[in-house]
Amino acid sequence: MKLVVVSAGLSVPSSTRLLGDRLAAAVGRDVPAEVQVVELRDLAVEIAHHLTNGFPGKRLAAAIDAVTGADGLIVVTPVFSASYSGLFKSFFDVIDKDALTGRPVLVAATGGTARHSLVLEHALRPLFAHLRAVVVPTGVYAASEDWGAEGLDGRIERAAGELAALMRGLSTARVPARGADGFEVVPFEERLAALRA
Repeated sequence: MKLVVVSAGLSVPSSTRLLGDRLAAAVGRDVPAEVQVVELRDLAVEIAHHLTNGFPGKRLAAAIDAVTGADGLIVVTPVFSASYSGLFKSFFDVIDKDALTGRPVLVAATGGTARHSLVLEHALRPLFAHLRAVVVPTGVYAASEDWGAEGLDGRIERAAGELAALMRGLSTARVPARGADGFEVVPFEERLAALRA
């Protein structure tokens, strides 16, 4: 399986990237996955050019392919003006509106204060609901005081477990389910349609 982390952190080192890495590591403990990180900071110029001319550069096209081909996504943004960063939004603006339909997504954000934690519910979740992605129930927000404090690890593990479960569920949905006796399990609606034909 392929897990892609989209990080919109601007600094090096970045707490946004650190949160993405910790979430990816937690998902990897639950489900075997090849992890790829897309650093939006490195794609800023290509994203701007795509918005103005309609054509992605080579690195941006590769990033879009990675995101749209992933079995699961972790998206992490710093909070600017009580919302996701403009760079983060611009990246998802250049992706086809139907490309993330049904894709499991874990939303996360970082900020200087806990007062911005509702960005997950008021900005990130609606964005990915609009893109018809499947957003895991638990989002992870990390304020400056959360690093090294009690509670962040538990939120990371819970959210990662939810994403891993969705990724496992979607991968098994692609192959016919088989019971313990080896017989193929066919959904009732399919069996009924076959009988009517």
